[in-house]
Amino acid sequence: MDKFTILTSIAAPLDRANVDTDAIIPKQFLKSIKRSGFGPNLFDEWRYLDHGEVGMDNSKRPINKDFVLNKDEYQGAKILITRENFGCGSSREHAPWALEDYGFKVIIAPSFADIFYNNCFKNGILPIVQSNEVMDELFSVTKDITINLDAQTIQANNKTYAFEVDEERKRRLMNGLDDIALTLQYSDDIKTFESQYFKTYSWL
Repeated sequence: MDKFTILTSIAAPLDRANVDTDAIIPKQFLKSIKRSGFGPNLFDEWRYLDHGEVGMDNSKRPINKDFVLNKDEYQGAKILITRENFGCGSSREHAPWALEDYGFKVIIAPSFADIFYNNCFKNGILPIVQSNEVMDELFSVTKDITINLDAQTIQANNKTYAFEVDEERKRRLMNGLDDIALTLQYSDDIKTFESQYFKTYSWL
């Protein structure tokens, strides 16, 4: 998982509430348990005009030119701003996988579904909660937005907004530590324990 410190990017505005995980990554794409390869099918039913299936060549599919991710000005966006209850529905971890694989590192919304919110941190995405009033201001921003995780600030249109984040989750994001990397920090202790354990219980 990449370290997260400061990110500056244009923000793609998805002005929709209650975006569920099936909209983020439709169920037919959940056959793989790899974390990569889901980005091309992020918001599949909104990005394309046909029905998507695994193995299709997305470059040959008809796109919805009115959908935000298909507009030229938002290509390469690493920040997604959206409305309340983002990530609701089923608890599929494929949803943050798809968002991260597409390139999003930050999602800003008034509220998130709990399981989705937790899964974001585990997969290197920073979910930020802001009031509806602040969200309205951010939706009007047409220039780059800067996210400073250490300072816990959003800078946009010469204004600074503060946000809250759990200290342990912040530490893990800033150091690029997912659950596996966090465990591997204690690899020497684990090896010592295993060595002593098998000496004590040699019949195992």
